[in-house]
Amino acid sequence: MPSKASGKAKVYTFAETPIMRSFIPSELPVAKAHGLLLGAIGPRPIAFAGTIDSEGNPNLAPFSFFNVFSANPPVLIFSPARRGRDNTTKHTYENALKVKEVVVNLVDYSMVHQMSLASCEFPAGVNEYEKAGFTMLKSDLVQPWRVKESPAQFECKITDVLPLGTEGGAGNLVICEVLKMHFADHIFGDDMRIDQEKIDTVGRMGGNYYVRAHGEALFEVPKPGAVPGIGFDNLPEDVRLSKFLTGNDLGQLAGVSELPNETDVNEWRLTELSDLFVSLEDDPPKLEEELHKSAAAHIAQGRVHEAWLTLLTFNN
Repeated sequence: MPSKASGKAKVYTFAETPIMRSFIPSELPVAKAHGLLLGAIGPRPIAFAGTIDSEGNPNLAPFSFFNVFSANPPVLIFSPARRGRDNTTKHTYENALKVKEVVVNLVDYSMVHQMSLASCEFPAGVNEYEKAGFTMLKSDLVQPWRVKESPAQFECKITDVLPLGTEGGAGNLVICEVLKMHFADHIFGDDMRIDQEKIDTVGRMGGNYYVRAHGEALFEVPKPGAVPGIGFDNLPEDVRLSKFLTGNDLGQLAGVSELPNETDVNEWRLTELSDLFVSLEDDPPKLEEELHKSAAAHIAQGRVHEAWLTLLTFNN
């Protein structure tokens, strides 16, 4: 088995060019193209879709071809694709064509194994709520049932079903307008916003992998302010082509609205970097290298202003 270290992501500096492998999807077996798409495009949220057939039998199945596409009107879209191995369609898709209603339940970490059990291909008419041990909750505005254990449940009417093809692996877009939303009280913070730590959702990756949106997996990226950042095109060339600064580093440097002034840069050099400049005054390339390393360390600690002060001392 490969070691954990072999699975670590390669981090490139902005100046480096990664080696690429390229494919034409139509030239690949469907299973190979499917694996590459799902292995690369993730994490994908999971629509745990509750539907009923024309006789009222409940069905419950998860789909990771899913997201929210509009807030006004509120629209969710998920896609129960045709099976690649035999080109058959799934019960959810067949139900959506007959009964234009669905409940989209979200999946949190506490129910992920039950959700996986519900993905088994049980015969038509089998109740996956019961098979997977979920509690059926009666909906208020639609016929399909909700999943009590889900932290967020969306009662929807199906406004359209759009087939994307007729061969195995082709998707079928189920377009859903949200009529009513239900959220577990425990996922809210004090500000009545949904707390991203508390909702604890899971996302689908490639193969058998999932990801948990919790703890160290979560991080914040502040949105740009009202004043635009200076942009990559205004970065000094030595900074843009640095061997030690990544694209994320440069994105933060380029996000500032203005650079530190010359007085602050000179003061920083005298108070914080004096010893470094003295020790490397006869080796400018090494000095530049150390300054860039120091700037990268500042950025890693969220000190973008200090990183700029450090970088600009060399240019000065």
